Amino acid sequence: MKFLDLFAGIGGFRLGLEQAGHECVGFCEIDKFARQSYKAIHNTEGEREYHDITTVSNEEWRALRGTVELICGGFPCQAFSIAGKRKGFLDETRGTLFFDIARAAEQIKPRTLFLENVRGLLSHDKGRTFRTIISTLNELGYDAEWQILNSKNFGVPQNRERVFIIGHLRGERGREVFPITRENSGAIDVVNKESGMPRETNRVYSPEGLSPTLNTMQGGGREPKIAIKIKEATKQGYAIAEQGDSINFSLPNSKTRRGRVGKQVAQTLDTSCNQAVIVQNPLKGKTKNGWHFEQNVFDVEGLARTLKAGGGSGNIPKIVQKPRGFNKGGEHEVAPTLSSNSWHENNLLKSGMRIRKLTPRECWRLQGFPDWAFEKAQEVNSNSQLYKQAGNSVTVPVIYEIARRFE
Repeated sequence: MKFLDLFAGIGGFRLGLEQAGHECVGFCEIDKFARQSYKAIHNTEGEREYHDITTVSNEEWRALRGTVELICGGFPCQAFSIAGKRKGFLDETRGTLFFDIARAAEQIKPRTLFLENVRGLLSHDKGRTFRTIISTLNELGYDAEWQILNSKNFGVPQNRERVFIIGHLRGERGREVFPITRENSGAIDVVNKESGMPRETNRVYSPEGLSPTLNTMQGGGREPKIAIKIKEATKQGYAIAEQGDSINFSLPNSKTRRGRVGKQVAQTLDTSCNQAVIVQNPLKGKTKNGWHFEQNVFDVEGLARTLKAGGGSGNIPKIVQKPRGFNKGGEHEVAPTLSSNSWHENNLLKSGMRIRKLTPRECWRLQGFPDWAFEKAQEVNSNSQLYKQAGNSVTVPVIYEIARRFE
């Protein structure tokens, strides 16, 4: 199908739709830095280009009738987010932008609408906001279906729940797209069954195990682990993060934050991408306890390859760390408490542990963008913009999985 890419960002919708065989005929994006990345990544020559959607006239939209079969867009979600002020349609600068999609659909009359938003849209204003959206689509002649999908179930190690809405033009309705389940999707568990090893010690790539099981050696699950206490507003006051876990370090001294630790998976990327990962530097030879260490790997089908130790160590969260090891008898022991300014002390270097912020490239990988796309965007934008663009994007493999069901 030929599609119009609204609120286009860096083209996450476009990339997934094109991978499924659909063709873009035009795009709309107000942010000039996002447009720079979009045009660096995608071949937009000869396409219609719009900037501020609120200034596009009905006549301009109507000129596309008969040439556009699908409109896609992740309309701004801040007005509906649980973390935001949740003003919804009363937010004149963001919440009402859904109606600009509706206006375009009314004039163009595409066969299909493909929309995305945060999960909080469903519960905003006790469900009245979402009912208004579905009611508006109905008045425009579209039958709607929707489903919440999590990026971690589609081959990327990011816990990102979003609601996707499909509108079918009445009278030209194709087959239903939802529900997408493990049985009918491309999300496949792959287990590397090492000979003679019990299942729980295998290296697992799956929606549950999202990265390889992070062993510090091929030692049957009996090897030492590194653990850190991360301050959280829980009953015990902290959560335990281990090698390969992600840590959200925004507002590090907050007494009300929960969910800072992502267990073997990145948390939902936001526009600042304030996430770090615990990595295990490879040590030469053996430790005093006779254990080998290997490079930490965070790899899911090539989308988030090895996270190399190094990079900036700024914005380190103010936390208390307790690296754990094994004593000579094979039992756990806890090293003395290390404060956040102990990164370069000998006792920490012996453990080979480091915490560092995710790089812009890794954040783009967490959204399913190939490296070639990131490298093109990197040529025209700063790191701060690249972080923002990753946080604002949709996850490409999720888009593809939906788009390949369109007729």
